[in-house]
Amino acid sequence: MAIIVNLDVMMAKRKMSLNELSEKVGLTLSNLSILKTGKAKAIRFSTLETICNVLECQPGDILEYASDVEKPTTS
Repeated sequence: MAIIVNLDVMMAKRKMSLNELSEKVGLTLSNLSILKTGKAKAIRFSTLETICNVLECQPGDILEYASDVEKPTTS
C-alpha cells in the first residue's frame, strides 16, 4: 500500500511556487519539500487543512491511495 502525494500537481495547477506556498502555509521549505516528494511519514490535519485552504482544493486532490496488490479481474 502506498500513499501518493500530488502536491506538486496542485501547485502547478494553481501556478504556485514552493516558496510562495511555504510563505502562505507557514511551513519551512524543507518540510514542504519532504511532503512534496512523498518522504513524509505523517501530516497534521491542521497542516493539510491550511494547504487545502491556500490551494483551494480538497485533501483527495493532494493525497491518493494506491494498492500494491492488483485486484483480479472477473471474466
